[in-house]
Amino acid sequence: MRTFGVEEELLLVDAYSLAPLPRAESLVARHRSSAAAEPEITLEFKQEQIEVVSRPQLTFQGQLSAIRQGRELADRAAATLGGRVIALPTIPGPIATHLVHNPRFRRIDQSFGLTSDEQFTCAFHVHVRVYSREEAVAALDRVRVWLPTLMALSANSPFWQGSDTGFASYRYQAWNRWPMTGPTDYAGSVEAHDRHLAALLDTGVPLDVGMLYFDARLCDHQPTLEVRVTDVCMKAEHAAALAVMVRALVESAARSWQAELPAPQVSTSLLRAWSWRASRDGVQEQLHLPTTGRPAPAAEVVAALLAEIRPVLVEYGEAEVVEEMLRELLNGGSGAVRQREVFAETGDLREVLAFALETTHRA
Repeated sequence: MRTFGVEEELLLVDAYSLAPLPRAESLVARHRSSAAAEPEITLEFKQEQIEVVSRPQLTFQGQLSAIRQGRELADRAAATLGGRVIALPTIPGPIATHLVHNPRFRRIDQSFGLTSDEQFTCAFHVHVRVYSREEAVAALDRVRVWLPTLMALSANSPFWQGSDTGFASYRYQAWNRWPMTGPTDYAGSVEAHDRHLAALLDTGVPLDVGMLYFDARLCDHQPTLEVRVTDVCMKAEHAAALAVMVRALVESAARSWQAELPAPQVSTSLLRAWSWRASRDGVQEQLHLPTTGRPAPAAEVVAALLAEIRPVLVEYGEAEVVEEMLRELLNGGSGAVRQREVFAETGDLREVLAFALETTHRA
């Protein structure tokens, strides 16, 4: 079984007003000075967010425990500063953010202007172990067509700057204002993959390899394929189930490559269109079916993804938990739907934050 680890980006808010709290550097400094070493709490781009990095796991239950432990640890650290942490990809109300004091971040801020100033989103990254760069590129070529579906399943960000955006995952729209985001090109070989990345870096637009912010990418400092397309999920159970789906998708792709089955060569421009629809509609309307390229009911596309990865899920004993999550999401249980329901009932975006806070830490 391949190991898989997750990184959760979380909002840092005042415990009483639930307004964004720009104290990330203080929180991380206190965490690093404590005896606790795992999971790791790290800085992100803005002072109003932190990232929790859990160690690699082998099972759904292990991953779920790691996610819950990470949220609890981050929340306890935030409490020492009068704060809480919330698993939301965007803050529903208006916000003015503050840059973390970091030389690299300052260079990015100076280079990207308003895109940098307004950047404030929280994603969910899954790292899946790979055993060679050849396997990693082959898997990347095969998983790319399913990433819009995974993003739709995670959709948890309908509000932005005090308004309903009309999107289920507006985080994806806001994030894609950066260059070098979205789907990757089909590579076909390690050499072609590396040439393409080198050409992008040679443009001078991304300041370094870390700014190649694609929906999925080969990690540059550990032997993993990193899937970065999903919103952070309010429910820890949803996050853990999505992580095992990602692990199963990478394993299925690696087996397809080993069997010398061809990868689907869907163009990047088409994948961008598929991702845009997934970002707007989540799993409430239609998605694109990779086998035909045509729109189809979301339930049909999700069923096709499940069929793709189900042999691995069954082998790993994780089919039941994934199927339970998918039923919940398809029946109106997604983060975006629940946030809109709370706002429709209360007319108060603070109540949306309060609901998200309670859901983030529900055992």
